[in-house]
Parts: sequence; C-alpha cells; structure tokens
Amino acid sequence: MEYFNTLLDLLKTEREEDQAAYLKLTESSSVAERRANGLTWYPIAIRASEMSRGDYLTVELERTTHQEINHQLRFGASVVLFSNHDPKIDRLEGVVSHQSGNKLKITLRTDELPDWSRDGKLGVDVLFDNNSYDEMQAALKQASAQLDDKEEGNLIRVLTGSKSPSFHTETFKYDLPKLNPQQQLAVDKILAANDLAIVHGPPGTGKTTTLVQAIKALIKQDHQQILVVAPSNTAVDLLSEKLADEGLNVLRVGNPARVSERLMSLTLDSKMAEHPQTKELKTLKKQANEYKNMAHKYKRNFGKAEQEQRKALFSEAHKIMKEVGNIEQYIMDDLLSKAQVITATLVGANHYTVRNRKYHTVVVDEAGQALEPACWIPVLKAKKVVFAGDHCQLSPTVKSNVAARNGLSTTLLEKCVTLHPEAVVLLEEQYRMHESIMGYSSQVFYQGKLKANAAVAGHLLFPEDKPLAFIDTAGCGFDEKNEGTSSTNPEEAVFLLKHLTQLVQQLKLKYTPENFPSVAVISPYKQQVYILKDLLLNAPELQLYATHISVNTIDSFQGQERDVVYISLTRSNSEGTIGFLSDTRRMNVAMTRAKKKLVVIGDSATLSRSSFYSDFITYAEGKDAYQSAWEFVEDN
Repeated sequence: MEYFNTLLDLLKTEREEDQAAYLKLTESSSVAERRANGLTWYPIAIRASEMSRGDYLTVELERTTHQEINHQLRFGASVVLFSNHDPKIDRLEGVVSHQSGNKLKITLRTDELPDWSRDGKLGVDVLFDNNSYDEMQAALKQASAQLDDKEEGNLIRVLTGSKSPSFHTETFKYDLPKLNPQQQLAVDKILAANDLAIVHGPPGTGKTTTLVQAIKALIKQDHQQILVVAPSNTAVDLLSEKLADEGLNVLRVGNPARVSERLMSLTLDSKMAEHPQTKELKTLKKQANEYKNMAHKYKRNFGKAEQEQRKALFSEAHKIMKEVGNIEQYIMDDLLSKAQVITATLVGANHYTVRNRKYHTVVVDEAGQALEPACWIPVLKAKKVVFAGDHCQLSPTVKSNVAARNGLSTTLLEKCVTLHPEAVVLLEEQYRMHESIMGYSSQVFYQGKLKANAAVAGHLLFPEDKPLAFIDTAGCGFDEKNEGTSSTNPEEAVFLLKHLTQLVQQLKLKYTPENFPSVAVISPYKQQVYILKDLLLNAPELQLYATHISVNTIDSFQGQERDVVYISLTRSNSEGTIGFLSDTRRMNVAMTRAKKKLVVIGDSATLSRSSFYSDFITYAEGKDAYQSAWEFVEDN
C-alpha cells in the first residue's frame, strides 16, 4: 500500500543520512576521537566471562579510564571488541546485554575468547544501529502485508484512516476519586474503546497519573496482560516504577537507564535470579565452565588424542549449555506469563525474550516523540492501542531534513488526532504553572481550554513578585553572532546572568540555601548554553546556589519543571531572521517548564516578524509583564 511504501522510502532516507553521519564520525577518526564522541570505551579490562545460550559467550568489561565521558553504549547496541595491537584484524562483534555505570556485559558469537584478547590494550566500539532500522522496516512491511486481512488488519485500517474507531456502550465503570473529571473521562474512553483511544496531555496535566490508573482499570476489565511502551528508556522507567507502586506485577524488558534498586528488581534478569530453579542453573553453568576450562588446557598444536579429548570436553560443555538454555526458557516463559504488565521501549518490544507475544492492548506513552515506523513494532502486537502524549510539544528527532520535510517527523499520534477526534480526550487542568505563565500556551496550542488548578493558579516566589516577564533587548546593541551552525549572543547572556543575580539577591532574603527555589536557564542554541554555563561558573554571587541552577538546551528539559525559568532567545539581527525559533512547539516546551516565574529575554525588533512572538509580546503587555532591558541597563 502507498501509505507504507512512502514510510519505507522516508525510513530509507533517514537510515542513509544517519549512517553517513556515523561514518563521518568514525571512518578516519582515532580511538581518542571516537572515545570523545561517546562511541568507544578504551582502554577496558575483561572482568569475567561465562558460557551463554547457544554458541555464545558473555563477557563482562569495565572501562578503566575516561569514566566521566558520556557514551552511546546502551543495552541492545551492536558493538565490536578490538585490540589496539591490530584493530582491523583483532576484532569480534557482539551485542550489549547489560550496561550499568562503567561496566558492560557483551554477548559474543564465539565459545571462547581469542588469543589476542590476552595481549595489547582492548577497547569496545559501538557499531551503527542497523538493528533498530531493520526492526522498523520489517514492521512497516508486515503492516502493509496485513492491511487487507479481515482480523489482523482491523487496527491498521483504523490507524491509517480507512476505518473509524469504534466504542462499546456497555462500559466497565471504574470510578477514581483521585482523578479530575477530564482524567476520569480519559479512563472511561480507554475502557470503552474497541481499537483506539488517545489521551492528549498538555504540560502539567497529570498524563502519567491518568495513564497508570487507566492501565489498572484495563487489567480489571480484561484480566489480560498489557504491553506498555515509550520511545525512551527514561519514560519506560518512570511508568514501570509508578505501575509497580500501584501493586501491579511489572516486568521491565531491557536495561533501565535509571539504575535504582526498585527498577532493577523489575527486570527479567533480576526476576530470573530469584526464581526457584535458578540454583540448578548455576550448578549446570559451573559444570559447563569447568569442562570448558579443562578443554582450554589442551593447546591446538597437541597430538591427535589430545585434540579428540579437547573436542569431547567442548561437546560435553555444549550439551550442558543446551540444557541450561531449556531451563532458562522455562523460567522466562513462567515469569512472562505471570506478569500483568510488560514494559519496554518501542524497539525493545521486539526483544528476543518477548518477540512473539501478542497483547489485547498496547499503551504507547510519549507518543508525540515516537517515530512512526518505530510505533508499528508494538502496535502490530495488539488488537487495541492507547496513545498518550502531546503533539504540541517536541516531535521526534529526525536526522534527515529531507525525510523530516516529507513527513517522517509527523507522528502516528498527530495523524490519529486529526483523523479521529472522537477518540481523543484532552486533559484540561494543569497542576504546574501560575495561570499567567500557562495562558499564552493555552491560547495558542490548546484552544484556550487549559485551566490552572486552584493550588497553583496564583502561586508566586514571594507575594510582591510577578510570575511573568518579557524583557526586550531591542535597541541595546546585543547583536547575535554565528558559530558554525549555532547562534550566540554573549551580551544577552551577560544581561541574563545579571538579572538572575538580582533575583537571587531578593530570594536569599526569603529562602534558606536548602529550600531555595529551583532555577533553569535555557536556550534553543547549544553554543549559547555553553556561554551561559561558563558565565555561571564565573559568577561568585551565584555559586552558593549553583546546585539549584541548571543550564541546558530546551530539548533536554522536556518533561521537567522548575520554580523559575529563564529563556535566552538569542536571535538579534536586522533581517528579522529567527531560524530555529520558528519551531513553535519547542517554544511551547520552553514556556511551560516554569511553576512560579517565567522570564523570556529577546529582541522584539527581530522576533516581531513572527506572529507567534509578536502575539506573545502583546500577551505580556496585557499582563503588565513587558519591560525594556534599557530599564536595567540604565540602573547599572
């Protein structure tokens, strides 16, 4: 079908762009450069190894230096173990089966470590992620093939718009006194849906709370296992913990990003370790490793009899490992069948442990950030899907501008909201922001329907403070500078820090250092963020409160909140060019992080060419929140 062929073409374009970027980073780079880019751990030490299922070996590695560098070696990633002695020849491919702190477990397709692993320094490189692309491509092809199937194709036809969703009237009632009326309505809609329900959750409206209660209700209604997925490990972790806190039996497939004891206890590895039959497994594995170690004592250049003996020992070890595999499979099946909720990332929903499982209902959280091809991986396992998210916030990251422009950045959530408004419930009451901070976002993105809960509608840092400020730098000569693909505005950054310092002076009279309000300083531009971070480090008056102040890009704050948020819009030029700022969804995220005070700093002369910003300035004026930077410049 054309719908899926178009998506397959877009995915192909994205893969090629992604691969080209990876090759550029790795092709002619040294090990030190790859390490700096987060693609390599080097040097590493092998801490342990044990036989694994089939002809595989699991090796535990630790990076011994440069431990502070962020990296991309995640659970499920394809990697290569190499020796610096001859990295082109001395290499062995594998998959990351566990990652925690500075330790990795990788599963290698070999039954013993090669000789070169004992000499020279070892490292591990992350390979290009073909697996995710292969899984997405396979899902799109499968969806296309099943489209005309009477039963299998029902949900596919609803999601692609050739059929309307249906709802049953004999609803299972599940009243939740903790929820507000719209949240209750969302739960009712989810329970009544035969194939599709959508929870549209603007910032601070309790989407996760609603979803957790809806999942509990679904389990009571259908008594069936539910698959809950999200695009990022962090989002999966949050839901897994909240569902477990409600007393549900949750099984987390994959490797959590947050290494809390609570989360670890929900993983398959941890539950397998506690299973009554694991004792038997350990005995068998120990036996297999003993045979293998005996076999290693025979070197390959011994005589024929020794070679036969070596072969027999390996054969015995493999026989035992086959039995180990069968018992492991039994334990896994037992744990999977008892779980009420299985949680995973979108691609993780096809992990070998759960690949062939089907579910009555699949819940996709943060669907506004989920790439459509990845969404089809879990969706194809369901009769009914629940999407939760906000398509008015950041869309998924797409590396190819061509693919993004041609539709890859439009999510399945967004398409379904347009196609099937009858399946959507908008959560309207928010519990985060002062109503003046919320107002503009509500007007532009949510048809003015958002209302602030009474507990937050009027909350301030202190009684005489104002919750909103737009500070206009027009005419101050704070001109932007271009640094590669990023823009900076050093003078605007200096001004912002001065303004923040003044606010901190006021706040320290009213708060102790322990209960000091949290502050975020954000900008859409990475280079501007670097300047702001540097200025903060060199501002002695702010150092006492540095632990309460975070500086980063807007994107890294999606889903978070702070008492005070400063936004440095950065752009200031005579052409009125705003580039990156024209992505109003990014600004929606930025403007809805603040609980008690939002300060936006920018040049109205540059910004006003865009109706979004000129309307925001008008909104600020209406709230008596407009100030010229001149007032502060003159004061100083």
